[in-house]
Amino acid sequence: MKVTEAQIDTIVKYVDHQRVPAEVWPSDVPDSLLEGVAVHRALALEGLTTMIHESCRRAGWYTDLKTGEPITRNVGEMIALIHTEISEAMEGYRRGSADEHLMHRMAIEVELADAIHRICDLAGYLGLDIGGALAEKFLYNRMRSDHTREARSAEGGKKI
Repeated sequence: MKVTEAQIDTIVKYVDHQRVPAEVWPSDVPDSLLEGVAVHRALALEGLTTMIHESCRRAGWYTDLKTGEPITRNVGEMIALIHTEISEAMEGYRRGSADEHLMHRMAIEVELADAIHRICDLAGYLGLDIGGALAEKFLYNRMRSDHTREARSAEGGKKI
């Protein structure tokens, strides 16, 4: 079955507007349509990655502030900063508190957004196709036998 742009747009609009939990809609949607949506989302994430990375470059995160010369970023440090945002999300969840800067949002939500921001910046810096990798991983995980309810509830199955 060839998936059309109209079909992709229909399912994307449905998922976006209905905020349907992932465990509800995939069983009713043909795999070919899910693949089309995954590709659509991958392209959107690539655009976001480019936008965020370029914004970070323009803000001077890739420039020596004293000399104005370009700098090489420490990838290990960038990954550690991603971890920091994840830890802050955990703390926000543990406290159940609003974010300190965006008071109308929960801290966990904003800190996870910060982590995604840092991931996109790192992916842009390294020239990674994070959107494509995410789409492929989504589709791969749907096929994994150890990700089924039966496998997870079996002796030795993944519980979390």
